[in-house]
Amino acid sequence: MKYLTFTVASAIALTAAAPTFAQSTEARAGAEISARVSPSEFAPAVGVLELDQPVVIEGCLEDVSWCQISFDGQTAWASAEYLYVEEDATAVALIDRPGSLSLQTITVPDEDATQTEENNAAAAGATLGSLIAFAAGGPIGGIIAGGILGTAAGVAAVEPTEETLVYVTSNPVETVFLNGEVAVGAGVPTEIQAYDVPDQPEFRYLTVNNQTVLIDAETGMILRVLR
Repeated sequence: MKYLTFTVASAIALTAAAPTFAQSTEARAGAEISARVSPSEFAPAVGVLELDQPVVIEGCLEDVSWCQISFDGQTAWASAEYLYVEEDATAVALIDRPGSLSLQTITVPDEDATQTEENNAAAAGATLGSLIAFAAGGPIGGIIAGGILGTAAGVAAVEPTEETLVYVTSNPVETVFLNGEVAVGAGVPTEIQAYDVPDQPEFRYLTVNNQTVLIDAETGMILRVLR
């Protein structure tokens, strides 16, 4: 297995007029995440990116929070917090704007912006907080480093049994809305109610942004997203 280290790259300014921004680049998913129709964690998903799955970055929003990607013959949006590129055997999160990487700045068309605003507004009244990106290496990028290195980030000490998975899917709970992409390794704030799993007390579960997740009962870290 090839090991990569994680570093924080210096930020660079994005200028839409720069000709070098016209090129696309390849990146990889730092966790299993949804690919969405618009740049919002509340937008409908069109597919799922697997850990380390390669994608082509067509461009990003000006703040590099979301990037438009191409994969498996389709185009979608993905959270830049969970995308990384490799530079000199180092994994660098796209959100940290790697200094040697040229990214095209994408302005979302009005109709897409309207849809994104509607998606956000639909959840805004019930949004209770934000998912926590905590893992080996600290905030945001640490979760990517954890996935790349195969460390304990998002890895359960005990695998959920088939009975546990059946119980969770057979006992749905009302969704809570949290800012941030639902992904293995992200943390659920402690003030958010989670539900016990009868036969495996090391797990709890809840539904976040309409996605059911298994979390570590002690840390609140998402261990599995049930899709």
